[in-house]
Amino acid sequence: MVKKSISIIILILCLGLIISGCPKKTVVKEEPSVKKEEPARLQAEREAERAAKEAREKELAKIKEEEAKKAREKEFEKSLVAKKTPGIEGEVLESKMLKDIHFDFDKYDIRPGDAEILKENAALLMKYPNVKIQIEGHCDERGTVEYNLALGERRANSTKRYLVSLGISGDRISTISYGEERPLDPGHNEEAWTKNRRAHTVILSK
Repeated sequence: MVKKSISIIILILCLGLIISGCPKKTVVKEEPSVKKEEPARLQAEREAERAAKEAREKELAKIKEEEAKKAREKEFEKSLVAKKTPGIEGEVLESKMLKDIHFDFDKYDIRPGDAEILKENAALLMKYPNVKIQIEGHCDERGTVEYNLALGERRANSTKRYLVSLGISGDRISTISYGEERPLDPGHNEEAWTKNRRAHTVILSK
């Protein structure tokens, strides 16, 4: 009986040693607030960086546009030269950037190719809303003086109407007809006449 009691005591002691020898697993509980705040902070930082980048890009684009505008203005100013013969409203300026259009014999309608030229002229004038122009209507030498003056006027007005249809204010455009009085080419052949049937645009000086 004593031996049995001793065996039981020894067994209990062994079990106690086994149990006490196993380390307890430590569980670290992460605070829920830490888990939620970390992604939110990173997201806020990314959004702030993106906003700053977009602001820098907009500022650079604005600077480039201003530089391009100044470059266009300088190019336009360099292209201006005083015309030897003043216009009806005083001194006028010529610019190689405003191109002439031409017409068929005894016609004043705008041809497709010349319409494209007027679109280029209109785009240029859109960039300089304070610039006013004068459109000159010209003819070749065939026909009477009176007829050509009337035809030149129709050509100038036709050109004006087309520019107005493209968005240029009619208040910025005046017209004049020189008929056959001021030929670009003094020749007396078809080649010269083709050059002389035109609408020429000049800039009114301020």
